[in-house]
Amino acid sequence: MDILTDEQIIEFQEAFCLFDKDGDGCITLEELGTVIKSLGQDPSEEELQEMIREVDSDGNGTIEFGEFLNLMARKVKETNIEEELKEAFKVFDKDQNGFISATEFLQLRNVMINLGEKLTDEEVLEEFHVIFTR
Repeated sequence: MDILTDEQIIEFQEAFCLFDKDGDGCITLEELGTVIKSLGQDPSEEELQEMIREVDSDGNGTIEFGEFLNLMARKVKETNIEEELKEAFKVFDKDQNGFISATEFLQLRNVMINLGEKLTDEEVLEEFHVIFTR
């Protein structure tokens, strides 16, 4: 779990406690629904069940703190990768016009491949589209 700092773990513990309304150490379907609805969303029960299934590694139908922390670590890692891609984009956008030419794109793709990324040109374009439209 070395992706997270001690401060982040404390923040996530506080957030977990906000979800865990009854303080029993796990987030139930109902507790998740209450929090999500308080954020202005109206998920169906099936959507809530899917959210829990995504992180419920022991399959007991609830989310314990360790499972929640694993989810948050994945989200932090995704954010770090996005930031790295944004920085890489800036490096390859030689004229700093917010666009990269075909040549610049090929250079960027080659760097990503050399770093171990197994992405097609379409996947690279989709990654940047997702990142820069958030």
